Amino acid sequence: MVRHGQSEWNAQGRWQGQADPPLTNHGRLQAMRAAEKLGMFDALASSPQQRALETATILAEAIGVGPVLIDDDLRERNAGEWSGLTREEIDEQWPGYLDKGRLPPSFEADEPLLDRVTGALLRVGGRARGGEVLVVCHGGVIGVIHHHHGERHRRIPNLGAQWVDAHHDRLELGEEVELIEPEPSVDRDDRRV
Repeated sequence: MVRHGQSEWNAQGRWQGQADPPLTNHGRLQAMRAAEKLGMFDALASSPQQRALETATILAEAIGVGPVLIDDDLRERNAGEWSGLTREEIDEQWPGYLDKGRLPPSFEADEPLLDRVTGALLRVGGRARGGEVLVVCHGGVIGVIHHHHGERHRRIPNLGAQWVDAHHDRLELGEEVELIEPEPSVDRDDRRV
């Protein structure tokens, strides 16, 4: 699983959720640099959101795999009322929520997110029949897999990657992979941008 390249809202520090901002030119360059570290894959799948799909298309062209399989259940977590807002705007409108880990009412909970993402990964893995699939998705999607496996929350950088083994009815967490050199964060919120 690979998080998409930098989007316009990542660059502005805005929570995206299921909003659909495009990649920045920097995000496209990140994807091209990441492709240099990728090996061979049997298939490539992506969230339908343009920041993930464009990243996936760049990677697919670079490694010679395609077409990109799109699965709607790989889309990012719904950020509800916080979509499009910066951390400062959230703190202003919902004082103390971020510091206390509180979320707005329409923010997608972990359990339904985990259910849809697990289903998508098992479907995509099944299509590859035991092969390796590169899945381009979102930080919240990778984060819910970490959380489910007892991992402490950590920010997933753009083009951050995580091996996940899909078995018949469950997922197993593998190693984390750095595809590009760490960059100073422009995602001011390290939770779920």
